[in-house]
Amino acid sequence: MSPSDTPQMRRMKFRAWHRGTREADYTVGGFFDRYHAAWNEEEIAWFERFMEEQDADIMGWAMGTIPVPEQWKGPMMDRFLKLDFVRIMN
Repeated sequence: MSPSDTPQMRRMKFRAWHRGTREADYTVGGFFDRYHAAWNEEEIAWFERFMEEQDADIMGWAMGTIPVPEQWKGPMMDRFLKLDFVRIMN
């Protein structure tokens, strides 16, 4: 079993892709899919806490319509805010 195929990672992937809104699914789920394989334990813990936030806040941070709280600032949020993992479909 690879580190990205553990029960913990499978649960995280499910939660990332089943947020409640399609926009949040694509944003949080896309971030998980793009980056999770390289995460260390600290980054995994960050993401698990991050998923406890409300979709409206996460989307506001992603779109730049509300400021990112200090507790979330850092390398993981910097990667998230790039939005380079969101697939644009026609």
